[in-house]
Amino acid sequence: MVWDGGGKSLLLVGFSCLLLAFAAADHSPLQDFCVAQAGSSVLVNGLACKDPKMVQANDFSFSGLHLLGSTSNPVGSKVTPVTVAKLPGLNTLGISLTSIDYAPWVSRQWGINPPHIHPRASEILVVQEGTLEVGFITSNPGNRLVSKVLQKGDVFVFPQGLIHFQRNIGTGNAFAIAALGSQNPGVITIGNAVFGSSPDVSADILAGAFQVDQSVVNQIQSKF
Repeated sequence: MVWDGGGKSLLLVGFSCLLLAFAAADHSPLQDFCVAQAGSSVLVNGLACKDPKMVQANDFSFSGLHLLGSTSNPVGSKVTPVTVAKLPGLNTLGISLTSIDYAPWVSRQWGINPPHIHPRASEILVVQEGTLEVGFITSNPGNRLVSKVLQKGDVFVFPQGLIHFQRNIGTGNAFAIAALGSQNPGVITIGNAVFGSSPDVSADILAGAFQVDQSVVNQIQSKF
């Protein structure tokens, strides 16, 4: 077969696309584990590895999720993440865990985990106690709300990068455990990011975006 210039160019483009696809994926582990080295700031798809001969069982263990988290705050919830910072054995494994405590309904206030996103992970949540209203919002232009009320033992999935939330709609405390598909999923709480950035987003930009008076924006920003 004779290849002309166009055929070679097409082959090179296809090969380049294939290389980019491989580069965008997480690398497979090349060892049994890579426990994060304490104090290391070296980042190569994770933290530098501790000497395997120095690894102990405690590197793969975390205690504390049995403790009740304090919900005495404006949103009435407490998120306790278990990421590689607390559990070094998670390093390079692509998973993490979090627990969420929610205050009960009191004086027309519910414990909520405010609308937020995880830029690097999908999330699967299991209700351990109480009744939660949960939901996520699809991307533009539809912005469809997908929501459901969950009882103890129910499971719900939040797709990666989509805005999602939980709210305790029961009269007692609620508690949930969530697993995420990254050792460092990241979190961006929408209200905090938009109205509590440093430095502030200009009030006239937010007023235009939300179609409200600048005084309303200033009032909201003062709460963050």
